[in-house]
Amino acid sequence: MTEQPVRYDVADGVATVTLDRPEAMNSLDVATKVALRDAVTEAAQDDAVRCLVLTGTGRAFCVGQDLKEHIEILHSSSSDALFTTVPDHYNPIVHALLTMPKPVVAAVNGVAAGAGASLAFAADFRILADTAGYNLAFTGVALSCDTGSSWTLQRLVGRGKALELLYFPRTIPAEEALTLGLATSVVPADTLPAEAGALAARLAAGPTVAYGAVRRSVEFSAGHDLEASLAFEAEMMTLTGSTRDHANAVASFVAKQKPTFEGR
Repeated sequence: MTEQPVRYDVADGVATVTLDRPEAMNSLDVATKVALRDAVTEAAQDDAVRCLVLTGTGRAFCVGQDLKEHIEILHSSSSDALFTTVPDHYNPIVHALLTMPKPVVAAVNGVAAGAGASLAFAADFRILADTAGYNLAFTGVALSCDTGSSWTLQRLVGRGKALELLYFPRTIPAEEALTLGLATSVVPADTLPAEAGALAARLAAGPTVAYGAVRRSVEFSAGHDLEASLAFEAEMMTLTGSTRDHANAVASFVAKQKPTFEGR
């Protein structure tokens, strides 16, 4: 039986997507990219999933493109595959992560390089093991950036710092990542699964439609003027104001009780 490069598990409203090629530092060959694309797309579309956790096994979160396979394709008669993998794989993956109407947590267990770093940047929360780090490795192999990093990175650290990190790749240790805004928190490596699980459980028990609306509002306002952003906020308020969670939360507030959210 062939081992799967990506594990997909759902429990208590949390979908956990685990890159599982530890022997290759969770690098992304075609099979892994297809499996990851399918997993995050499924999580995005599944109403039973109220939070997604993305993580890896072994000593790496994900080191980006599998360069061994990359070289093989480069020297083969099917080298066109090198230029289709971005629209066919990387773009759909990061689009699903950034636009799904539910929170996304990256549990960064080790080095996240190239597209691996970009995947983490697409999450709402990035919990890093204290042994983890980032490396924007693209220009080190004479490539441009991909997997949404041109969009996400500058929004996290500003345009100037984003260009510096992309032009001159280096390892950014966890504590520096925290200072730069590339980590939500840094925790001891052995507590990472528990810390990420606790956050995911909290998010999965929350008002999912409201979280999704907040995600959409923040993204929308980043690229629109004040008037359009205010109008979009009004749309999202109408959407969330008609949910069962809102009605139940208001009733619970009046009754001085803690609300229970159903995610609808």
